[in-house]
Amino acid sequence: SSPEEVEDASEPTKRDRSHLENTLKLNEEKPADDVSGVLQRLRKIYHSSIKPLEHSYRYNELRQHEITDGEITSKPMVLFLGPWSVGKSSMINYLLGLDNTPYQLYTGAEPTTSEFTVIMHGPKLKTIEGIVMAADSARSFSPLEKFGQNFLEKLIGIEVPHKLLERVTFVDTPGIIENRKQQERGYPFNDVCQWFIDRADLIFVVFDPTKLDVGLELEMLFRQLKGRESQIRIILNKADSLATQELMRVYGALFWSLAPLINVTEPPRVYVSSFWPHDYHPETHRDLFLKEEISLLEDLNQVIENRMENKIAFIRQHAIRVRIHALLVDRYLQTYKDKMTFFSDGELVFRDIVEDPDRFFIFKSILAKTNVSKFDLPNREAYKDFFGINPITSFKLLSQQCSYMGGCFLEKIEKAITRELPDLLGSIGLGKKPNVLSCDVTGCSETPKNRYRKP
Repeated sequence: SSPEEVEDASEPTKRDRSHLENTLKLNEEKPADDVSGVLQRLRKIYHSSIKPLEHSYRYNELRQHEITDGEITSKPMVLFLGPWSVGKSSMINYLLGLDNTPYQLYTGAEPTTSEFTVIMHGPKLKTIEGIVMAADSARSFSPLEKFGQNFLEKLIGIEVPHKLLERVTFVDTPGIIENRKQQERGYPFNDVCQWFIDRADLIFVVFDPTKLDVGLELEMLFRQLKGRESQIRIILNKADSLATQELMRVYGALFWSLAPLINVTEPPRVYVSSFWPHDYHPETHRDLFLKEEISLLEDLNQVIENRMENKIAFIRQHAIRVRIHALLVDRYLQTYKDKMTFFSDGELVFRDIVEDPDRFFIFKSILAKTNVSKFDLPNREAYKDFFGINPITSFKLLSQQCSYMGGCFLEKIEKAITRELPDLLGSIGLGKKPNVLSCDVTGCSETPKNRYRKP
């Protein structure tokens, strides 16, 4: 027997992985269903109907968010958050079966991960520097450049040839260490977390029984998760390290400390298990832990299967915000033009409007427009900054942004929101057979050949 096998004999017994393969459908031959068509249409709608308005009203300066083609075609992203040393990296190693391979993520009792690690699919194992990832516009990470050089040195990509990664990308984050100052990290940690949170399809917040104290850093993190409750899954990891009674106490304590941080009517789903390859501790609830793990895997699979729907919904949400921004700038400009006389000082007139938009019913008048929710209105303060950089006179009214051939910008974005994107959504719903994974899941769009067909 080879030296590796001898070494294995002394190790604790490994758990059977068949439920992983089955739930995540890693061994199925996939039908060559084609989503590249849907993705092409989505890109076309974005470029022709949403982007012109985005550029014309410099939306990216308000939200710092322009959607790149890499983002339109990117795979679903699963984000791992939580205190240090709760088993985030071990969980990724386990899900991908990387233990004892050269690919495994480094784990240990000390805070080990100081980087944001993106684990994605590639033909062979390789590590990619953050600087290279951000420079590649075909990837969805180019916007991370704005967090600066210090951050890019803490960003690392690992490509692994694994079937699951053909359909999903994992992001491991530095553990939260309470009483650690933001400045010590040398880059805006919370802003970076927010960037990943905004784009994650599923967010695993991992705890272990020994680290339940909720301090300021964790509180801050939950504040950033507001509005993303449906994507959050709480994981109480290392559950087999406790006796039953103790585990129940810890479970109660976890809920108790998280309750003030998550104020939604429905509590988030909590999974209690031990996510690593070793067998469960004897005399613990093996059946419960296994069932919990399978539920979590089903959750993950669901996100993969709904990839296209989520992507279209994401672009539509973006379009709604761009439209509201355009309506607002248009309204500010119209008010400015109405107030200007031959003798007035433009600077003063506009300062008046920006200081107190309510006096001129700027935000109110937008709500009167069709289907704008008051919850989607941006913050008024943001417009003071926005117009500080972009003088009002550098914009055109919406009514002037029409061309004989191309139609009007506003009409085009409204058509995309009310008709084109919902139609696109409908078209993928019809073609879907239950339990048959289509390419929207596997991301075969990125290479035309079917990766699952044996050569």
